[in-house]
Amino acid sequence: MAHVHGASSSAIQTLVSEILRAELAFDEEVVLRPEDQFVTQARPDFFYDLGGGRGILAEVERGGTTTNNHDLKDLWKAHLAPNAHHLFLIVPQSNWKPDGSAREKPFPIVARRLGSFFGNPRREIDVVSLHVYGY
Repeated sequence: MAHVHGASSSAIQTLVSEILRAELAFDEEVVLRPEDQFVTQARPDFFYDLGGGRGILAEVERGGTTTNNHDLKDLWKAHLAPNAHHLFLIVPQSNWKPDGSAREKPFPIVARRLGSFFGNPRREIDVVSLHVYGY
């Protein structure tokens, strides 16, 4: 099982990779436009080039999704990347305690707080679409 207490985040990324790379032709761990000299040198988990300077970032999160604000960092990465305008964010429905009970439920938190960046011109960012997938 990949999503159990104490499992590594790479186990989930490997499963997602089987779909995104093999079936949908995403590239993995690509540095985005280093010639643009961004300080961050953004390197998403997955990237798909749509052409015309547009693309899709896909990020897989696990334990630090909300506790370490990884969801916000991923949205920021998509906002700064000049050749990415869409974000696929794959997050856990729940993270587990050693006894098997839910410790936290990142999916609804991520959907609510990242959704706040859309729909109001004052809070708009340079991300056209955000798709949050729960596992």
